[in-house]
Amino acid sequence: MKRILIIEDDKKLNDGIKLALRKEYSCAQAYSLTSAKEEFIIQQFDLIILDINFSDGDGLSYLTEIRKHYLIPVILLTANNMEMDIVTGLELGANDYITKPFSLMVLRARVEVQLREKERKEEIFKAGDFYFDFYKMEFLYQGISLDFSRTEQKLLRCLIEHKGRSVSRSFLIDETWSGESEYVDEHALTVAINRLRKKLEDISGNSECIKTIYGIGYLWTVE
Repeated sequence: MKRILIIEDDKKLNDGIKLALRKEYSCAQAYSLTSAKEEFIIQQFDLIILDINFSDGDGLSYLTEIRKHYLIPVILLTANNMEMDIVTGLELGANDYITKPFSLMVLRARVEVQLREKERKEEIFKAGDFYFDFYKMEFLYQGISLDFSRTEQKLLRCLIEHKGRSVSRSFLIDETWSGESEYVDEHALTVAINRLRKKLEDISGNSECIKTIYGIGYLWTVE
């Protein structure tokens, strides 16, 4: 379940937002920027709903702090007569805004849009001259299209998601063939990796895109 941090000092409004979202999302509540920062340290969130005015600080300043380290989606809550706050918030990196008073149904829809977009961005990987879009199933090297089988796509994604770390053969088998068969011979993994490696080498000239870590598994090496 996606986790949302609601930062709003109006307890009634904060509770109303949580009530509107709780069926689809896990919501944590903060009524001040101080408590928000504490929550942010304790746990990870997929989206933040952030009011602008607090007794212990400025929501826009906190947005600036967040953007120094995180790309987490942020939806601002603003007063309907504070157009400058909206413009400033968007310039500082807010993903969306909604003006008070607002429909909780509209807020819920805005949240869904931002979380879908976040998931969409997580489907795209760039490594060197490689560009892999697993959502559109578009795979390119310097703009030239690559063709991968479904098995090769699964292997490639698993390796890239763990780039910089060796991935065990057993983990790759579980991630690639999970639910398709009770048992997959390790030879099938070796064959699939070799085919994937050859396709990458043929177009890039790099034979070490996927490096074999003997006795362990494989490592994606392209930064």
